[in-house]
Amino acid sequence: MPEICVTEQKYICPIVRNTSYMKYLPAVCITVGIAIMSLTESSYMPSVSLNDKLMHAILYACLAASWWLAIKRPVWIIVGVTLYGALLELLQHYCTLTRSGEWLDLLADFVGATIAIILAILWQRLSTTSR
Repeated sequence: MPEICVTEQKYICPIVRNTSYMKYLPAVCITVGIAIMSLTESSYMPSVSLNDKLMHAILYACLAASWWLAIKRPVWIIVGVTLYGALLELLQHYCTLTRSGEWLDLLADFVGATIAIILAILWQRLSTTSR
């Protein structure tokens, strides 16, 4: 088998060569994961000891934080994550048998996303001022 020099190796796979899309991977995975958890019938979901609204806030805070790492657009992230939560609540209400959409879940989604973005902005400002 012939040896591949380093300059040739980077052109073997174009996906590896262009890694600019990799910053979106965590956000996309969390987005898809939340959709799967939200639309899976409740009989298949494991029992969770946390309050439902707290769980929504935590999941959507993680979603907003992952999108913050990818695009750093606070208003767009809060609006997008909240609209995504609204879409999933509608899908739960109209497309599942054992799940229901709730306004308070959507409010928890918004609160979680907003808190995450506020903390991310504060963290970024503190880290740039400490340098």
